[in-house]
Amino acid sequence: MTAKIHNIGHVRVHSVLYGNEPERIVQTVAHLNRAADLAIAAGAMSSVSLVYGDSSPAPVLDEAAIASIAASSEALRSVENVNFGRNMGSARGHNTLIAHAVEAIEKGGQVDVVLIMNPDVMLAPDALIELARPLQNPKVGLVEARQLPVEHPKEYNANSGETGWATTACALIPLPVLRELDGFDAESFFLYCDDVDFSWRARLAGYSIIYQPSAAVFHDKRLGDNGQWQPTSSEQYYSAEAALMMAHKYSRPEIVARLLEGFAKSPLAHLKRAADSFETRRTEGRLPTPIDKQRSVSVFRGDHYTEHRFSL
Repeated sequence: MTAKIHNIGHVRVHSVLYGNEPERIVQTVAHLNRAADLAIAAGAMSSVSLVYGDSSPAPVLDEAAIASIAASSEALRSVENVNFGRNMGSARGHNTLIAHAVEAIEKGGQVDVVLIMNPDVMLAPDALIELARPLQNPKVGLVEARQLPVEHPKEYNANSGETGWATTACALIPLPVLRELDGFDAESFFLYCDDVDFSWRARLAGYSIIYQPSAAVFHDKRLGDNGQWQPTSSEQYYSAEAALMMAHKYSRPEIVARLLEGFAKSPLAHLKRAADSFETRRTEGRLPTPIDKQRSVSVFRGDHYTEHRFSL
């Protein structure tokens, strides 16, 4: 018997753009609109709105495009676009949209839950319904969707759905949790690991992180001939930078030392640059204060931040 659906209120979808193709955005919104229509009809949520934050050098969507998307998305209460005017990265971009949501509430609006979603993610028709189910438990801080065709290999409890951390490629987060934790750590993380850090801080605050495999989404990731994900040069750099910041912030000086030594010996320019950036921050006193010294939530397994069910 299917569990009773709990209405989680108004869901505001946040998505950060950077040079995305307008045609693909229209495609993803069509999937969101269908999922919102079914979720509202099922009583899983009262309403859904969509807000884009654009970090692109030139705006991806003009006013006419936003108006067209809104007109064809009858299930969405509103569609907005905020041009940042500069590349804010993931964490700062989402923090800006969170602040925008708080301002909306202060003006009499309603925002109960935020769905953080990559602009290249397409929701299955019942994805919002399934994402909403775990939030009937007030101690759930974040619910992550299942990404297809490349499912994330993180370990999770098959009965409860609990997992060590959740990606924000598509994740539902109560706004009070975002506000309690002051959003994402934009000072430490530009593009990667802001979601790992947020998940670990949420767990330190007593919240559980849930992986919901019944909430399926298509995430347009491409693999190379060897079956491995092919990151861009910027993705490689920010991933290396984030690895150093995670090890420092979560009280692993031995990992920091090992990474710095390895990066210094590497012929790869992005690793040397990441090491230089970290050392500059250290010299200037711009590193975060280490937390979780008891290692109650943080897990480092090679290049991963939790146990994995399988390797990619």
